[in-house]
Amino acid sequence: QVQLVESGGGLVQPGGSLRLSCAASGSIFSINAMVWYRQAPGKQRELVAAITSGGSTNYADSVKGRFTISRDNAKNTMYLQMNSLKPEDTAVYYCNAYRDHTHNYWGQGTQVTVSS
Repeated sequence: QVQLVESGGGLVQPGGSLRLSCAASGSIFSINAMVWYRQAPGKQRELVAAITSGGSTNYADSVKGRFTISRDNAKNTMYLQMNSLKPEDTAVYYCNAYRDHTHNYWGQGTQVTVSS
């Protein structure tokens, strides 16, 4: 079983940067992908970025060139570096560890607010 805890959210001005962290406990070796999702008020949860166990990455078109997903296996931590933040990036960001439909783990979420 995997437990996930997000941190690093906060209030930033447009154009600013934040780095989100997702600390994992339990075995992550059975996990096929680590994923960042976000959900804004009144909108569906959307995939932001993903990284596979082999290191391949995938990004939503809206964040390509601005966000970078990475992992530090020694620390069992996943990161999302967010640069050039826009007001439309405002959302609760969730860490997800995916194996299959019966093994799909979520963190509690961290709030990111981009506003001047």
